[in-house]
Amino acid sequence: MAQIVCWNLNSVNSRLPNLLNFLTQERPDVLLLQEIKCLHEKFPNLELEDLGYNCVINGQKTYNGVAILSKGPIEDSTINLPNFTDAQARYIECVTTINNKAIRVASVYVPNGQEVGSDKFAYKLEFMEALNNHLQSVLSYQEVFAIGGDFNVAPYEIDVHDPKALDGTVGFHIEERKRIHSLMNLGLYDSFRCKHPNSNEFSWWDYRAGSLQNNRGMRIDQIYLSPEGMDVLSDATIYKSERLNHKTSDHAPIGCVLSV
Repeated sequence: MAQIVCWNLNSVNSRLPNLLNFLTQERPDVLLLQEIKCLHEKFPNLELEDLGYNCVINGQKTYNGVAILSKGPIEDSTINLPNFTDAQARYIECVTTINNKAIRVASVYVPNGQEVGSDKFAYKLEFMEALNNHLQSVLSYQEVFAIGGDFNVAPYEIDVHDPKALDGTVGFHIEERKRIHSLMNLGLYDSFRCKHPNSNEFSWWDYRAGSLQNNRGMRIDQIYLSPEGMDVLSDATIYKSERLNHKTSDHAPIGCVLSV
């Protein structure tokens, strides 16, 4: 079995106690991180290596940043989306080996978009199109592949607490949803939705206005699998209990288990 977890930490150093506790308790084989908000030299490599993890990092000072942690060796790393000029650290990909099985994994932090019609919203759509183009190439390898991240888009009405009120807003705009659906049209599978087709669960709750207490959330974090990955999918979950912990991220970790 290979347990793959994805988590937008909202600063790896600010949430380091939460991260180390989670890793000690859950012991995932692979952890895909987003919003680490630090450069390589500030990343807590020693603490994570002490827990048995190899790390590859695409960092950025103060903002963004993605990383991959694996119990297995890490090879063939790709930093940033190919053929997309971007000053922001939002994508990383590598091949790792778990239980003598090579698995390609990627961590992505899709731009938030800020406001519909803004330059940042246009950048978000451009990023998603570039991601789509790259993943089309990755799928041609016909490998077990998992891409996890904060996509900043809820794919379906069941993925938001109030679809009528949120329709047309950032995170649930039709143009964003078209692009997230285009990933699935390539042949990628939403691991959580495949295992829980009718489950109205979320991965993100705003810190403000009692969002968590009133369960006003969105499922904007997802792990997508190639057909070869889908063939060995055995479970998928959202670790909502982690969101209840002290000084944690506004995102809960999500995970899937592959029978490899």
